[in-house]
Amino acid sequence: MTKTLSSSVSSQCPPPGLEDSPEEEFHTLSAEEAQVWRQNQPKLSVWWVLVAQLLTALVLATAVFLWFGRWALFVSLIYGALSVVVPAALFARGLKSPAASVNAFTATLSFAVWQGVKMALTVLLMVLAPRLIEDLSWPALLAGLIVTMKVYWLALIWGKPPAKPNPSTHL
Repeated sequence: MTKTLSSSVSSQCPPPGLEDSPEEEFHTLSAEEAQVWRQNQPKLSVWWVLVAQLLTALVLATAVFLWFGRWALFVSLIYGALSVVVPAALFARGLKSPAASVNAFTATLSFAVWQGVKMALTVLLMVLAPRLIEDLSWPALLAGLIVTMKVYWLALIWGKPPAKPNPSTHL
């Protein structure tokens, strides 16, 4: 009997830490509020991110070539980077097409289709790597692939607007 009573009481109580938390209300933005929100968001171009990815890969590949003196490492690393950048550029171009922004359904469908194309092209480039690159170095190729993908995080950090000081925290 006590087990039934305690289990029914515990199922009615909120989880610890959520008893006093206020629920957030959903607020639809007006046109003016949406415009202000857009102006406060970072202006980050997809093409800038792709250029940053290529430059990062080029710097890394050059450093690896100078350190080890093997051209195959340079080429493998650049190929890994291109296996990220080329499909991403195709994806970005596909999403910028006028047909991709007709309505919410076509935008969602376009995103899904171009994401699938991007993944399929990346896999195809990985499969073709041993045939296209003589003396392929898989570790260098994977390093180029991973480092190039991680540039997205740096772009998000660099693209943030400067923090506005909170007047209540200053003397």
